[in-house]
Amino acid sequence: MQGRSSGAASVVVGHPLDTIKTRLQAGQGYGNTLNCVLTVYRNESVAGFFKGMSFPLASIAVYSSVVFGVFSNTQRLLSQLRHGDASHAPVLADVALASMVAGFVSVGIGTPVDLVKIRLQMQTQPYITANNKVKPTVPGFPMYRGPIHCFRTVLQKEGIAGIYRGVGAMLLRDVPGYCLYFIPYTFFCGWINPDGCISPNPSSVWLAGGIAGVISWGTATPMDVVKSRLQADGVYLNKYKGILDCILQSYQNEGLKHCQEDLISLLLS
Repeated sequence: MQGRSSGAASVVVGHPLDTIKTRLQAGQGYGNTLNCVLTVYRNESVAGFFKGMSFPLASIAVYSSVVFGVFSNTQRLLSQLRHGDASHAPVLADVALASMVAGFVSVGIGTPVDLVKIRLQMQTQPYITANNKVKPTVPGFPMYRGPIHCFRTVLQKEGIAGIYRGVGAMLLRDVPGYCLYFIPYTFFCGWINPDGCISPNPSSVWLAGGIAGVISWGTATPMDVVKSRLQADGVYLNKYKGILDCILQSYQNEGLKHCQEDLISLLLS
């Protein structure tokens, strides 16, 4: 119960920053984080910061339980196979492999949730393309009435492939991202708490998790930008043909700036 409550609280607190992150990644004309915050508030009031929150809020308990459960159980299985004792401290290779498995599982669960969230966050955002003559039919007006309508509409129009749009970019983000989270987390947790990470004190968990989160998201930002742009693509028109095309267009239009433009908002969220 406490885990579900803390997970829900983290979504509610972090979602406004996630909305800013998504607008900076996939939107146009904001310039910087502060200007984005002021623009969203001026045009959409406080409610604008919480668009698309219901799906993540409803799924966070299942998502966290499954991902961390897969990581923990895979780690124990590898320790059992390697040492004959599931409670044996895992070696680095086992932590890395368990992290990769958790990353694959997280993508399977998280891609549809992220797609609906991003579509709802971006659907009233004016869509501007420098090299595309096609104009959105109803720019600036909501296409989806809510998360269920969004999910159903995407499924009807684009099929399963539409629901899993951006899955490749999410794999490239989450598989290495989880490795770069769980490995530093395990290291710092063990370093701060010499008795190991079986029953660490809360302060060591917070500190180790914070450091690991900075490392993980700091390196995952470029592919997170690509994922957000691919998933936001299609609200009014399709601009990108795939991961490589999105990377090339982003680099041609913005250089390397697009890779780090939202890093502050992302780390805060």
